[in-house]
Amino acid sequence: MEKRAWTVENPFKLGFLAALGALVAIMLAGILGSLSTVLTYIGAALFLALGFEPMIAWLEQKKWPRPLAMLVMFLVTLSLIVLVVWAIVPSITEQVNEISVRYGAIIGDLLNSNIVDWLSANFPALDVQAALAQATSWLQENAASITGGVLQVGVGIINGVFGVLIVFILMIYFVTSMNSIKRVFYKLTPASNREFTEQITEEITGSVGKYVVGQIALGLLNGVLSFIFLSLIGATMPMVFAVIAALGSLIPMVGTISASAIIVLAQLLLGEPSSPIWWIAAIYYLVYMQVEAYLISPRIMSSAVQVPGSVVVIAALTGGTLLGLLGALIAIPVAASLIIIVRKVFIPHQNER
Repeated sequence: MEKRAWTVENPFKLGFLAALGALVAIMLAGILGSLSTVLTYIGAALFLALGFEPMIAWLEQKKWPRPLAMLVMFLVTLSLIVLVVWAIVPSITEQVNEISVRYGAIIGDLLNSNIVDWLSANFPALDVQAALAQATSWLQENAASITGGVLQVGVGIINGVFGVLIVFILMIYFVTSMNSIKRVFYKLTPASNREFTEQITEEITGSVGKYVVGQIALGLLNGVLSFIFLSLIGATMPMVFAVIAALGSLIPMVGTISASAIIVLAQLLLGEPSSPIWWIAAIYYLVYMQVEAYLISPRIMSSAVQVPGSVVVIAALTGGTLLGLLGALIAIPVAASLIIIVRKVFIPHQNER
C-alpha cells in the first residue's frame, strides 16, 4: 500500500490539530505547575536519599547491619530536625508577636532612636526627617496589610515544618527501597543496553550522593561556626541566623554569599547602627567565604562530580525561580547528573559518528 506524504490538504484540519496540541501543552503545563510543590518534595527526598547511601555504605563497611545503619542515620537526622525547629521557631514566633502587638510603639521607638542622628551625620545630603515622615505615613496607611503579612509568617512556618516532615518521610522510603527501585529501572531498559545503563546509573547516583554529602557537610560546618561566632559577638537570634547560614551553604557559590548578606543586613537593621556587631559579622563572612572556597570546599568535594561555576549559578537561579529554595537546592544535583550523562553518553556517541 502506497504511503501518502504529509501535505496541507485541509487547512482547517491542520489548524484544529495545532490548536488541540497547544491546548494539551497548556493543560500539561498547568498540571505541572499545580504539582510543582509535590515534585519538589520528591526531588529533595530523592537526592537526600542518594546522599545517605555513602554514609550507610561506610557504616556497612564497619560491619554494621544495613537496617541498623539506616535506623541510626534516620534517628540522627530526625534529632537534628527537631533540634533546629525547637531552637528557631520560638524565636521567630516571639518576634512576630512583638511586631503585631507593638506595631505603633516600634515605629515610635524607631523615630526616637539614635538611627536618625546616625543617618543625618553619615548622609548629610539626605533629608532624613522628610524620608522618615514619608516612611511613617506609608507604614501607618498599610498597617493592616503589614500585620496581615506578619500573621502569614506563622502560616509559612507551619507549612515549612510540614514540608520538612514530608521530605523526611519520603526520604525514608527512598533509602529503604533504593536498591529495589534501581532493579525495576534496569529491567525497564533494553537488554542490550542494560549493563551500560546500570553502569551509568551507579556512577550518577554515587557521584551525586557524594556531592550531596559534601554540601551537607559544608552546611553543618558553616552553621556550627556561625552559631558559635554570632553567640560570641552578642548577635541577635544566633540560632536562627546559623540555620540560614547552613541552608545557604547547601547552594554552592550563590547560597553562601546570599546567606551572609542576609545575616549582616539583619544585624544592621535589628541592632543599633553604631554597634560594631554588623561590620564584625561582615568581616567574618568575607574571610569565611574565601576559606570555604579555596580550602574547605576543594577537600570535601574532591571525590564528587565537579560542576562548573557558571552551571552552578545558572542552575541555582533557574531552580530558585521555578520552585523556590528547594528548587535551588535540587537544581545543582540535577545539573551534576546531566554533566555525567553528557560526558559518558553524548560525547562518546558524537565521537563515534
